[in-house]
Amino acid sequence: MALTPQPFTTRPELHGSFGMVATTHWIGSSAAMGVLERGGNAFDAAVVAGFVLHLAEPHLNGPGGDMPALVWSAANQQLTVLCGQGVAPRRATIAAFRALDLAMVPGSGLLAPCVPGAVDAWLLLLRDHGTIDIAEALAPAIHYARSGCPLVPQAVETIAGMREWFQAEWPSSAAVWLPNGEVPRAWSLFRRPELADTYERLVAEARQAGGSRERRIEAVRHAWREGFVAEAIDRFCATAELRDASGRRHRALLDGADLAAWQASWDAPLTLSYGDWLVAKCGPWTQGPVFLQQLALLRGFDLAGLAPDGPEFVHLLTEAGKLAFADREAWYGDPAFGAVPIEALLSEDYNDERRQLIGPQASLELRPGTPMGRAPRLSGIEAPAVGGAGTGEPTVGVVRGDTCHIDVVDRWGNMVAATPSGGWLQSSPMIPGLGFCLGSRAQMFWLEERLPNALAPGKRPRSTLSPSMAFREGRTALAFGTPGGDQQDQWSLQLFLKLAHHDLGLQQAIDSPAWHSEHAPSSFYPRPARPGHLAVESRLPAATITALEARGHRLERKGPWSEGRLCACARDLSPEGAVLRAAANARLMQNYAVGR
Repeated sequence: MALTPQPFTTRPELHGSFGMVATTHWIGSSAAMGVLERGGNAFDAAVVAGFVLHLAEPHLNGPGGDMPALVWSAANQQLTVLCGQGVAPRRATIAAFRALDLAMVPGSGLLAPCVPGAVDAWLLLLRDHGTIDIAEALAPAIHYARSGCPLVPQAVETIAGMREWFQAEWPSSAAVWLPNGEVPRAWSLFRRPELADTYERLVAEARQAGGSRERRIEAVRHAWREGFVAEAIDRFCATAELRDASGRRHRALLDGADLAAWQASWDAPLTLSYGDWLVAKCGPWTQGPVFLQQLALLRGFDLAGLAPDGPEFVHLLTEAGKLAFADREAWYGDPAFGAVPIEALLSEDYNDERRQLIGPQASLELRPGTPMGRAPRLSGIEAPAVGGAGTGEPTVGVVRGDTCHIDVVDRWGNMVAATPSGGWLQSSPMIPGLGFCLGSRAQMFWLEERLPNALAPGKRPRSTLSPSMAFREGRTALAFGTPGGDQQDQWSLQLFLKLAHHDLGLQQAIDSPAWHSEHAPSSFYPRPARPGHLAVESRLPAATITALEARGHRLERKGPWSEGRLCACARDLSPEGAVLRAAANARLMQNYAVGR
C-alpha cells in the first residue's frame, strides 16, 4: 500500500507521552523541560520558563512586566485565568496627565508603568498549583543572570537602537546594557549580576521564613510587593526625573504603596462554542474576546470549503477581524470599572446582524456595533506624528517592544498557556540595585473619561496579551499563542481555524503563510491606524494576492517568513492513551518546542 507523503515542515511536529513545552526561546523551552524531567508538573515548568525568559528575551519581557495565563488543572478538571496584569497607580488620573499637558500616556519612561504584575503572578501559580520550591524555580534564571545568557541578534539590535538614548537620557540603563560604553556582540554571554542578586535575595527571604513550601513562596511575594524590591522601586520613582517618549522629563506616578495594594489573582475564563470545539480566552481587560467575536462572526461561513491560502479565506478573516477589533475599541475595558456588554457581543443575534456587514470588498471604515442598542464610544484624539524611543509593541521589535509566549502540557494532562510581556529593556530606565526596569502598559489607556478603557487609579489597562486554549470534548486539548501586540488574535485565529477546518498538523498550520491587518487603531502609543491595511507574506499564491488587491485591500507585501511567532502544545486522547504534541514557529529562528 502506498503511503501518503508527509508534508514538508520547517521542523518536525513533536509527538510523545511524557511532556511537551513550546516557547519563544529555546532556552526557556529547555529549562522548562528539565523541570518536567525532574518530576515537576506543567505549572512548575511554566514558572521556570517565565523567569528564564527575563534573561533570554530581555527586549521582549522582564520582571517589571505583566502576564496573563490560562491554566488547566487535570486534578480539578478546571480552567482558570491567572491575572498578572498590574493596575494603574493611585496617582495616575486623567487630570494628572492634563496638568502635564499630555493628551496620551507616553509610550515609554516613568509615566507609563503600571504595578509590575508578572512576578507575583508566577509566584501565585507556583504556590497554588506547583510542586517545586522557590529556590528550584529561580535556580535556572539565577544561573543565566550570573553566568551569562547568549544575546540573540534582535536583542542586540534593540540595544543598538537605544544606545544614544540610554547614554543621553537613561544612564542607569546605559550602565547595564552598554558595558564599557559599547553595544554587546550578538551571541555573547551577557551577565546581569544585579538581577542575580535580586533573585538570590528573594531565595534568602524564603529560607529565612521557613515553614511550608507555600509559606516560603508567600515570603517571596511579600518581599516583592512590600519588602526590599518595593522599597527600591519606591526610592527610584520618588527621585528620578527622566525623559520619555513625549520628549519631556517626568517623574513617576507609581510608588511603593501601589505595589503593596495589588496582587495577582484568579479569574474566570470567557468561552465560546465553535463547532465541536470550546474555545477559552481571558476577559475584556485583555483583547482576548476579539478572538471569540471573530469566531462568532465566522460561524456563518463555510470555511472548510475554502482553501486556507485562498483569497476568500483571507478576505473573510480580515473583514471579521475589522468588525471585532472595532468593538474592542468601543467596548473593552476592565469590567471592575464598568459593565462590558460581552454576552451581547458574543450573542448569536448580534453576530447574525454584524455578519451582514462583511461584503465582497474590503471595508475602509471602523464600524463598532450597538449591542443592546447602546451607542459605541470611540476616541476623538488623532494619533500624533511621532512615537519616541522605546515605544509600542509591533510584530517584531527593534527599539520597540514585543512579547513572549509559553505553552506546556505534562503527562498528567495539566496545561498552561501564558503570554508574559512588558518590562522590556527599552520601556523605562533601569532601577539601580534591582537589575530590571518597569513596564509601559499604561500607554494603552485613553485619557478620555467617557471611554471604557479610560485611565483610572487601580484599573487594569486593556492589554493585547492574549493566550488561548481550545478543547474538543473527549479528543483534543490545545494551548497556543503568539507575541505580536494587536496581531496576536489574528495569527492565533489563523492557526486555530486551519486546525479546525483543514486538518493540518500543528507545525503545518504554524508554517503556513500568514497575514495581519492594522486597520484598527494600534493599542500602543501613538495609536496610529491604517484603514484597509493588509500585510501578507509573499508565500501566499500570486493569484490570492492579486485577488485581494482587486477587493480593495491596501496590501503590504512582507517577506516570505515574516508573520507570526506562534507556539502550541496539544493533548490528544485515543483508545491507546494520551498523545502529547508540540510545535513552534521557525520565523526569527528563536521559538522552539521540546518534549518526549
